[in-house]
Amino acid sequence: MKLAYKNQIIIAIIGLLSASCFALQAQNTLSESERQRIIQQVKKEVLEGVNIKYTKPLGQISDGFTVSGYLEAYYSYDFENPDSHNRPNFMYSHNRHNEITVNLGFIKTAYQTDKARANLAVAVGTYMNSNYAAEPTVMKNIYEANVGVKISKKQNLWIDAGVMPSHIGFESAIGKDNWTLTRGIYAENSPYFNTGAKISYTSPDEKWLLSGLVLNGWQRIQRVDGNSLPAFGHQLTYKPNSKITLNSSSFVGSDKTDSLRQMRYFHNLYGIFQIDERFGITVGIDFGAEQKSNGSKSYNSWLTPVLLIKANATDKVSFTIRGEYYKDAGGVIIATNTTNNFQTFGYSLNCDYQIQDNIVWRIEGRGLNSKDEIFIFNNKPSKNNYFVTTAIAFSF
Repeated sequence: MKLAYKNQIIIAIIGLLSASCFALQAQNTLSESERQRIIQQVKKEVLEGVNIKYTKPLGQISDGFTVSGYLEAYYSYDFENPDSHNRPNFMYSHNRHNEITVNLGFIKTAYQTDKARANLAVAVGTYMNSNYAAEPTVMKNIYEANVGVKISKKQNLWIDAGVMPSHIGFESAIGKDNWTLTRGIYAENSPYFNTGAKISYTSPDEKWLLSGLVLNGWQRIQRVDGNSLPAFGHQLTYKPNSKITLNSSSFVGSDKTDSLRQMRYFHNLYGIFQIDERFGITVGIDFGAEQKSNGSKSYNSWLTPVLLIKANATDKVSFTIRGEYYKDAGGVIIATNTTNNFQTFGYSLNCDYQIQDNIVWRIEGRGLNSKDEIFIFNNKPSKNNYFVTTAIAFSF
């Protein structure tokens, strides 16, 4: 218990004892009702004056330690009406059809001081089932597990290691932090998380963030068997003011065994612009290339431009429209085994209602139009896919 808090209690006790002594002395000079009125007034002023309150911030369990949580339940209806209840295999979030289920739920413990930090979060949900399918059983529910130390007394310079959120992209697995309910194709098919080590520097004015990473692979906790080559990445973020964020991120590495090594080069670039209190724009583009075969000088490439526009209708209601295009003619990331492979336009409109600060309800309609017939509608091949999703997210 802090010293100031102890002093407050002592002062309060003295004040209350004084009120009691006054009551005894005034017993023969004042009426009972007048005496009780004065006593209650003294007690009220003493307690309010010393402000006897000692509460920790929400989620804080002790100095440096906090506990937080997140839960997002959803229902999605795909007009293809797949019997398996699985949405297309390039969707890794909100990917169950015609059932009420959980996309992501986690409990997180965090530790933060001036010189050290750590995070541990375990999670469940369809997001975890899809994104961690390649990991060993013991790791399939590790949403986050990392530790960091500050390595400079004068600069904001840290080294972190473990399982961490990805340095790539403006969307995360935590739905409430994104403008749209569902994730874009660009986000679903680039890393949601990293495993490795990171050195990061934040400038004194917090306008610049620079990170360098050594990783186990392309969204992997456990490295691919037979792959001895670490992957590398960078992140450079510039925030000239509270309304603009510019980001550049990269990945360089191979996701195959040494004997089949095909180098992959990927760059993510985006900008977030808050025009005013009501309107915001996010624009981004991803570009990637991978060797066609081991040692080849030829590459298959993919390209992904995206645009989001968000409008706040009221303090509680907002709308976001999204347009995106994903071109992967070589089938590096999304292989369809069709003439043109995966070349698809996407668009969506969603509405959010902020029930309270930590609860949001969302609904979204979305369509996908592909160059080839890669979808199924009415039991026939189709170039189009349409679906509606609703979700409610809670956090503490």
